[in-house]
Amino acid sequence: MRFLHTMLRVGDLQKSIDFYTNVLGMKLLRQKEYPKGEFTLAFLGYGSEEDHTVLELTYNWDVSSYDLGDGYGHIAIEVDDVYKAAEAVKKAGGKIIREAGPMNAGTTIIAFAEDPDGYQIEFIGADHTRG
Repeated sequence: MRFLHTMLRVGDLQKSIDFYTNVLGMKLLRQKEYPKGEFTLAFLGYGSEEDHTVLELTYNWDVSSYDLGDGYGHIAIEVDDVYKAAEAVKKAGGKIIREAGPMNAGTTIIAFAEDPDGYQIEFIGADHTRG
């Protein structure tokens, strides 16, 4: 078995694609409309679907927003330097909701960003298994 993707429902597909590509540096791998189902899927990631886990964005044509619920947590992205990643997000127009620094119950350096739909993205340093 292999972990393939995580799916998020989004209210504005282009705005979300712009965020994940321009702010977080992912690549749009593929996109397809499904007129009979009235939805569009877009797959994004840092590498090919054959070799990497990717993000699936689902846009239901007549839905502009969703209630995120309290069971959902976040997407985690490993970065070389959490402080630099958070600053890069801010410079690209993204929203940081928790500045870079040690987590509240350990020494691991983390930061959190928020995408256009309110989904949280955690940045965690490459040495995260030590903290």
